Amino acid sequence: MAVSPDKQLASFLAKFTPAIAKTAKAAIGKLGKLMPNATRLVYDNYNALVVAFAAAPKMTDVICSIALYPQWVTLFFMRGATLPDPKHLLEGDGKHIRSIRLVDGAAMLDRPGVRELLREAIMRVDFPRGAKPALEIRAVVAKQRPRRPVVRR
Repeated sequence: MAVSPDKQLASFLAKFTPAIAKTAKAAIGKLGKLMPNATRLVYDNYNALVVAFAAAPKMTDVICSIALYPQWVTLFFMRGATLPDPKHLLEGDGKHIRSIRLVDGAAMLDRPGVRELLREAIMRVDFPRGAKPALEIRAVVAKQRPRRPVVRR
């Protein structure tokens, strides 16, 4: 019997510490409310677990994503380099992607500057007419870095 995408995502989140999983779940919930028709694309990669929010099920349609690492959660904007950022919240210097580490948890998504960035990113994408929310598990790699902080002795 096939495992549902929701249960698969829950099992991926369970690999992280409760604090990281809690932050990620809250952030995913908040982004889901901002983009109720988004397709969520899940990539359980070598370095991180990524949940991307897209207008359609293609990588080119990704608006933003949440990435979980052993010690933090980061919000990535796929076209962040083109977003107006008067409060200088975005980090990174790549051609396209910018990010914000959620150091104070998912509540950071409620900060006015972050909300403005999210609104602007969402406004730049056209959701297909009649788009329905979906959750797709796109990749699960067998070899992964530890999902919890490594304790060195």
